[in-house]
Amino acid sequence: MKSAYELAMERLAKQAPSAPLTADQKSQLAELDSLYRAKTAEREIFLKGELAKAAEKGDYEALAQLEKQLSTERRSLAAECEEKKERVRAGR
Repeated sequence: MKSAYELAMERLAKQAPSAPLTADQKSQLAELDSLYRAKTAEREIFLKGELAKAAEKGDYEALAQLEKQLSTERRSLAAECEEKKERVRAGR
């Protein structure tokens, strides 16, 4: 007996079969992952330093703003990475 998840995945595969990736595409995807992990780490290091400075000063408004900025930048970089990966997968 198959689970609902397995049945849904089978239906999805029938509707939109995924094409196998070439070695070049795989290497491009790995390169994008590496690049965006580095970009994310760079921003986190910078902003965590700024968070520490704001905490030291007791500036709670700046702390909240920097935490929000960190969250926003993480999401933005992740979305940008996924967009570029989709282009590679589509062969563009």
